[in-house]
Parts: sequence; C-alpha cells; structure tokens
Amino acid sequence: MSDICVLGNFVADNSFYAKKLPEKGQTVFGTGFQVGPGGKGSNQAIAAARLGSKVNFLGKIGDDNYGKMALELYKKNNLDTKTVFVSKDHPTGVAGIMINKTDGTNSIIVYPGASMEITKDEVSEFSELIINSKVFLTQLEIKTNVTLHALKIARKGEATTILNPAPAIKIEDEFFNYIDYFTPNETEAEFYFGKKIETYEQAKEAGDFFIKKGVKNSIITLGDKGIYFTNKDLSFDLPALNLKDKVLDTTGAGDAFNGALASGLAKKMELKNCLKFAIKVSGVSVTKKGAANAMPFLKDID
Repeated sequence: MSDICVLGNFVADNSFYAKKLPEKGQTVFGTGFQVGPGGKGSNQAIAAARLGSKVNFLGKIGDDNYGKMALELYKKNNLDTKTVFVSKDHPTGVAGIMINKTDGTNSIIVYPGASMEITKDEVSEFSELIINSKVFLTQLEIKTNVTLHALKIARKGEATTILNPAPAIKIEDEFFNYIDYFTPNETEAEFYFGKKIETYEQAKEAGDFFIKKGVKNSIITLGDKGIYFTNKDLSFDLPALNLKDKVLDTTGAGDAFNGALASGLAKKMELKNCLKFAIKVSGVSVTKKGAANAMPFLKDID
C-alpha cells in the first residue's frame, strides 16, 4: 500500500529567465534557459517522495524523449511507474515558463499533451491502490470528469482527499462533497469565490464559502502573506517562511506545499505542525531553479 497516490500530469518545463517579463507585443532578451521535468501532479508526487513518503504517480506520458525524462525522474526518486501509462498516439505535455529573474515570479502556458488523454477506465484499473492509500492528491490539469471519478473512488476507502484546484476552471458543485482539503492559491480562490482576496478577513470569508460548498478544510495559500486555514470549527493564518536565501523561481512553490501537505497528513502530523511543515518545504523550494528539480529533500528541511 502506498502512503500517497497522486493523479495528475507530467509536462516538460521549458523555462526562460529574464530581468523582466515581456509586455504584450514586446520582445526582451533572456538571461537563461533550461529544460526540466514539471507538471503539477508530477511535481507534487516528487515533493512527497523526497520527504520520505511512499508515492504512486497516476498519469499518462508520450512515447518520446520527454516521456523518457519522466520515467527516469520517477526511477531516481523511487516512485512506482506501474501507474504511469505511455501513449503511442499523443506526445508528452510541454510547458512554456517565463520567469522574472529579479523576483522569481512567472507566467506559464501549458500544452497538456498525453496527460489530458488518461481515461476513467485507466484510472479504474488502479481503484484498489487509490482506495487503500492514506492520502489521494489531485489537481485540475486532466479532464475534470476523470478527476471527479477518481475522487469518488478515493471516497470508497479511508483516503484523505486533497484537491489543488489548478488551473482554476469551472467545476461542478458535486466536486466539493469529495474534498477533505481544498488548496487554492489566492488567484484560484478568487475565481471560485467570485471576489478579490487581499486580506486575511477576505480569506476567511472565502474559506467559509468553500466549507458551505461541502469542503471539509480550506487552505488558501497567499504567497508572501503565508496561508489561511478554515474548517467548520476554527480558522487561522500562518506566516510565510522568513527566507535566508534569495528567491530564484516560484514555479513549483504551490506543488511543494501540496506534496508536503500530503506527506504530513500521511504521517498523521498534528494539523498546525503539518501546515508549518508544508510552508517550510514550499519556502525552501523557491530558493532553487526549476520545478520538480527544486523539490527539497527531507534533509533540506532543518
């Protein structure tokens, strides 16, 4: 039995670094370029595995060089690849990432490729694994009907479910009834809440809204303002990590947080300690370049 099952996508990140991001119609010179493994689901699986959890990544890649990159990554990080489907008909997904070298902020375009082609039947092949996992973690980078199908499978067992609603797209209200932890960033939370979130009070209002929708716990990540937690019994904020090192790349910060949250929940950490652990892992990740390659190991979290 795995500690954590992650359903999601893998894409090859093509990252461009520049002193500033281009405006509409503008061309700017870059300061660097790199290709590396990415995709929210894959990044989150790597994050959890590097923190000592036994992880299965459930997804689909293409039969190409980028797909081989994914399989090598999983082997290196001790992920079981029996749950990774290889498509002969669709290429591995690709992301174009523009990163501001000055402050680490970014803009991303994703072509999901093969990952979007995983089916409900393929997910059902691993129903037993999902049901028997301690934590089931997923996002919205594959077809939503497949994601909902998987959440329903997870609910048949005792798996704690986490939905990281990224990218922010319209989902059926039914989704919320299958979510133990809902983890949007502030932009995603604004999309589902329908109002701006600029203060802790507004974050609490949004969290209460999500609880009424059916979510058991809401965690809104607020960048350098930390996080805001809400459930039916309590609500509180926690600050971001006070970084000693320069922020280099925020691409995988949310994925590091979600992977660490899943790992902490699987290890049955006390709630606030689990959240503080996830904040710390996320903070350390932004001091390195890349997405999957920036996910910290347990030894990096002192």
